[in-house]
Amino acid sequence: MVDLHLLDENQWGSEPTRKGFGKGLVRAGEENDQVVALCADLTGSTQMEPFALKFPERFIEVGIAEQNLVTVASGLAKMGKIPFTSSYAAFSPGRNWEQIRTTICLNDQKVVIVGSHAGLYTGPDGATHQALEDIALMRVLPNMVVIAPGDSLEAEKATVAIAKDKRPTYIRLARDNSPVITTDKTPFEIGKAYVYSVGRDLTIISTGVMTSVALQAANKLFHDGIDVEVIHCPTIKPLDAATILTSVRKTGKVITIEEAQINGGLGGAIAELLSENLPTKMIRMGVQDKFGQSGTPEELLEHYGLTAKHVMLNVHDMLD
Repeated sequence: MVDLHLLDENQWGSEPTRKGFGKGLVRAGEENDQVVALCADLTGSTQMEPFALKFPERFIEVGIAEQNLVTVASGLAKMGKIPFTSSYAAFSPGRNWEQIRTTICLNDQKVVIVGSHAGLYTGPDGATHQALEDIALMRVLPNMVVIAPGDSLEAEKATVAIAKDKRPTYIRLARDNSPVITTDKTPFEIGKAYVYSVGRDLTIISTGVMTSVALQAANKLFHDGIDVEVIHCPTIKPLDAATILTSVRKTGKVITIEEAQINGGLGGAIAELLSENLPTKMIRMGVQDKFGQSGTPEELLEHYGLTAKHVMLNVHDMLD
């Protein structure tokens, strides 16, 4: 349990989560020579370049052919390799979902799907490149683990951990800078959620880069006398049901926040868990059945109501 109520937001650094992935992939390659990397002509953008330069004999550029990207990776996994595949999430899993389903998940092959440039932090690239449906697409696949790191440090840790896990995995990464809210000592384990701020009045459950927004809101609310508990949920599938249910039993109210479609995303997963185990008053914050737009991440988060201000308004409405 990590209590960050007194964390000074001015001390937060800033770095894209994709950058942390790039560092983690090199570490994973150093630790295990069976780790290989495949990319669909976006080596620099997806931060696979450091691995490609260090281990050129373990890197495959498949070109703009996302279906080939994952099917080749599935074959490599069958032969004992640990393949990481990267592209923009709009294209992988957006373009090659059927191949991921059939060649990877159906055969339970250890392939890692790296969906870079996911969510609203893709910014000016606009609706075509802002994958907002990826969590729902990947969460529904049998055998697939789904991870959305909270910052670049956690993305690095997650990448190393994923390389040691035996399950097919999707990791969701952002293009633009986002706050670095953790440290080298902050724990990460696949399948675990973490209480980042202890409270009693309401539970906020967040994933990915939205955890920084949840913490900003929690810090401001704390000074107003409202005590919210913030749970960071980097693993969306499988959910850490024990941590979530323990918190919700205490607070009795839940807000979820994600910069993805609320249909089928984190909020949907939490609603399913609670409806079956602990029916609870709940608000889901995310993209409400709309496509993205061009703009800075800050402009887009404001437009879609995913800022600390909007979290605070929802907390006040729910408590009132």
